[in-house]
Amino acid sequence: TTSGHQLRTFSQAILTIPDIRRLMADVRSLFRQILHLDETPHRTALAFAIGVFIGFSPAYGLHMVMVGFCAWAFGWNVVALLAGAFLNNPWTLIPILGGTYWTGATLLGMHDFPSFDWSDLSFTGIYHQVAPHAWPFVLGGMVLSIVGGLLAYPIAYFLLVKYRRSRMAEQSAHLPPPPG
Repeated sequence: TTSGHQLRTFSQAILTIPDIRRLMADVRSLFRQILHLDETPHRTALAFAIGVFIGFSPAYGLHMVMVGFCAWAFGWNVVALLAGAFLNNPWTLIPILGGTYWTGATLLGMHDFPSFDWSDLSFTGIYHQVAPHAWPFVLGGMVLSIVGGLLAYPIAYFLLVKYRRSRMAEQSAHLPPPPG
């Protein structure tokens, strides 16, 4: 029946426990790829920090284009760039947007926060409501991008070096003793 078909289609759309396990394995695999790259920790940490900068930038809709450009133009690792840029994701979007606006408004000395009139949803109506708040958003986004990138580099570098040293120590512990 139609309702039976709709129920099967709906149930197939829901992630099952094995699907979630495969997704988590894919995420772990992504981080292993970042940690085991054949490039220096400096380059990997730099790519991650640039990704964080991109993720916090106010250029919404262009983040993936910027990641692709950086990977192509500078030869930076696309996995590390994406990992940094994906700090801005559907679960973190609202706090990041709020922090972006608050930072810019605070720096510009604005103390009133915007309200939205839902009665006029025309392009002109939305534009007139949003335009006065564009500068705080852009300024806050650039400040958070710079701060996020500057914080991300040393943290990523430290973690990469620590992880790689522990892996080398672990691998050398399994080697046979040298002859002699």
